[in-house]
Amino acid sequence: MPLSTATYAMSAIEFLLWASVGYLFWAKKQQKRFPAMSTYLALHIFSMPILMGALILQSRPGGDWFYPVYFFGYYGVYIASAILLYFVCLEVFRYVLSAFSGLLRFGIVIFRWAAVVSLIMSLTTVSFAHRGVLLIPDIAFSMMRSVSLLELCLLAFLCLSLSALQLPLRDISFGIALGFGVMSTNDFVTAALMKVDSKFTDSFQLAYQAVGLVALGIWVGYSALPEPVRKPLVIQAGSTIFRLNEILVALGQKGVNVAVPQPTTSFFLTDVEKMVEKVLTRSKLNES
Repeated sequence: MPLSTATYAMSAIEFLLWASVGYLFWAKKQQKRFPAMSTYLALHIFSMPILMGALILQSRPGGDWFYPVYFFGYYGVYIASAILLYFVCLEVFRYVLSAFSGLLRFGIVIFRWAAVVSLIMSLTTVSFAHRGVLLIPDIAFSMMRSVSLLELCLLAFLCLSLSALQLPLRDISFGIALGFGVMSTNDFVTAALMKVDSKFTDSFQLAYQAVGLVALGIWVGYSALPEPVRKPLVIQAGSTIFRLNEILVALGQKGVNVAVPQPTTSFFLTDVEKMVEKVLTRSKLNES
């Protein structure tokens, strides 16, 4: 299957962008904060030339035996990317909520359950119409769809809570989520519009690559620009997020003793009897 000149050019630009993101990311020691993101970048930087070489060679005469190399290599990287993306979302979530231990603990529980439910729902949509190795693409796409939902949810969460978390738009954690949000939206829209039998030279495929370049360009911009220093959070004690965090911290503590008032055992007649005794005692004192 020959590739068009536009596809060659966009693939070359894509590799240069991946390499630029990796260089800037590692030059600023961001792998210490986001190790899963570092592994994700390394996976794509080192696998893309190999996959592109196998794809080009299998399209040449007599290069049919390169197709299995490309097929298993491509979907192997695709599945590994889906797994890494879960950990990338998790470490971004941990980073932005690092100042709120209660919200972080509660949010991680919800995050993990959302990932499990999303994965189950995506895998149940696999038709299993294909057999053998042809089942691998269906499973890979289902896994990526489940992770893409998490990416969009993470981006929505950050957009809604930027002011509450005092997270600047130039923070690299928001840039990572924004890039993945663009990629996820691109995957969902392209999957809905692209024909089943589309080829690499089709307009949808070129549009898909172009949006992917935009996402990589976002990462390059965030990695190249100086990142603002994250200042200590100053939050009012009466704010909603502070009270919610304190409640969740208290719920997460173990062995806390709480004083519970015991119900009174006295009743009306007993109280009347005590009052009568007090009156009689006072009258005797007065007579004496």
